[in-house]
Amino acid sequence: MITRRKLLIAGIGAPFAAQAQPLTCGTMTERQTAGPYFKPNSPARASFEKSANAPTLVVSGMVLSAQCKPVAKALLDFWHCDEQGAYDNSGFRYRGHLFTDAQGRWSLETIFPAEYPGRARHIHVNVQAPGKRILTTQLYFPGDKRDGLYRDSLVIRVARKEPKRIEGGFDFVVEA
Repeated sequence: MITRRKLLIAGIGAPFAAQAQPLTCGTMTERQTAGPYFKPNSPARASFEKSANAPTLVVSGMVLSAQCKPVAKALLDFWHCDEQGAYDNSGFRYRGHLFTDAQGRWSLETIFPAEYPGRARHIHVNVQAPGKRILTTQLYFPGDKRDGLYRDSLVIRVARKEPKRIEGGFDFVVEA
């Protein structure tokens, strides 16, 4: 069985060790609202456009079952606001979907989304293991507790933060 402790001991998770939240595979990732800006049929892509006005954000992780088994071919559909706090409701800017690999791993390269009034900085995501129910949730950033939806259990583990690039991780636990 793969556990966060084994990954950290093996050194695979070393970049995330300082801020890693304990992973309890029996605990499913918390559900949250999709909000008003979800659009179906996003393009398949693991890299969204870049912006001169926002740092690059690279987030990666795994999709796991409650038994800590990697979930291959899980669908992850992401959407978030742009560098000015606006969602693209006519196109697919900062929207896209990808699938996990055979080991349940995923990675997304995008921008660090802007703040907008009343909300903590966040990224929306739908996660679905093959043939199972969709988990809709939101990912947050450390210390940005500016609204009632923010949950510590949904915080991205930031491993490196530089002015032009932020790297972090998040593991989803879903019905599989």
